[in-house]
Amino acid sequence: MSTATAALPTASEYLAAEREAEERHEFMAGEIWAMSGASLRHGQIVWNLVEALGPRLRASGCRGYANDLRVRVPLCDAYFYPDLVVVCGEPQVEDGENPDTLLNPRLLVEVLSPSTEDVDRGRKSACYRSLPTLEAYVVLAQDRPWAEVLLRRDASSWLLHEIDGGTDPDAALEIPFLDLALPLADLYRE
Repeated sequence: MSTATAALPTASEYLAAEREAEERHEFMAGEIWAMSGASLRHGQIVWNLVEALGPRLRASGCRGYANDLRVRVPLCDAYFYPDLVVVCGEPQVEDGENPDTLLNPRLLVEVLSPSTEDVDRGRKSACYRSLPTLEAYVVLAQDRPWAEVLLRRDASSWLLHEIDGGTDPDAALEIPFLDLALPLADLYRE
């Protein structure tokens, strides 16, 4: 006796459903999961980051997108919604008819929550690092002034910086390609 198993959804099936959905979902290799709502702290950290980066991005010819821009990671057959995406130069999108999925981010930021920390620092981090245009991946703690920054050194290696604003009040988030040193205290104000 054979047992039939349900086929996993394809990326194109996911995209068709996602474009009609009221809630956002992420996708990786046939697995789909709903995005949870953000806490007040999470939202404030993202807002502070957007405010701090805005002038720097305008001066550099880059632009940022918060929360709702989907990023495609082909090597992982994945679609994610990072908390912040920075693209420099012309944005490349997956589908010109539906320009809602970015292919060429240079900076990705995720604000951690207890339910997403393992994924954001684990398999999502590994997927993001496979993007050839990505130069920096930042995760920010929600409950304390702390950041983990991965900076691309070359095509196959990354440099990890852990920044603890709790032990160093002058700690700064540094993004070299933007010539940016942003005090962590500014991201965690209010």
